[in-house]
Amino acid sequence: MLAQVADLLIANAFGLMVYALLLRFYMQLLRAPFRNPVGLFITALTNWIVLPVRRIVPGLMGIDLPTIVLAWLVQALMLTLLLWLRGLNFAHAPGIAAGLLFGIAALKLLQASLYLLIAVVIGHVLFSWFNPQTPIAPLLDALTRPFYGIFRRFIPPIGNVDLSPIFVLIIAQVILYPIGDLVRPF
Repeated sequence: MLAQVADLLIANAFGLMVYALLLRFYMQLLRAPFRNPVGLFITALTNWIVLPVRRIVPGLMGIDLPTIVLAWLVQALMLTLLLWLRGLNFAHAPGIAAGLLFGIAALKLLQASLYLLIAVVIGHVLFSWFNPQTPIAPLLDALTRPFYGIFRRFIPPIGNVDLSPIFVLIIAQVILYPIGDLVRPF
């Protein structure tokens, strides 16, 4: 029972940090506004770890490389702790184990990115229906606009209803199937 509690605490604490770092990365990548409650929360939650790493790892062509590298390392650390907690011993082949962990961490990061996209699309749709003037509407619009734009070129609105969020959700879920099969044992 104690192992289950530790598993839960590790997964939630590290998972929160991974999602916060991913959201910060995508907000900067897609030029989303940070002057809203979510942006201020993400900045406050991640500044303590991102700012020192920026001194060591520089950005690359406008991409916030330190944030995505941190997300990847936090994901790998979470996987290491969870596997160690379950009794897996890395002493027999440390090089292979490290390579496997970093590869699985990258896949888990892609999986988390797709889950984040699904959550943002659902939030954007709900807020656009019930409260389009919410302070986070510009943030949600900036995070979803590139994905909607792909489908808006080919699928016109039907009766003033934009169907592109449905297609973004379907494609994200289709991509999640093979990734989920690869990372399921972990």
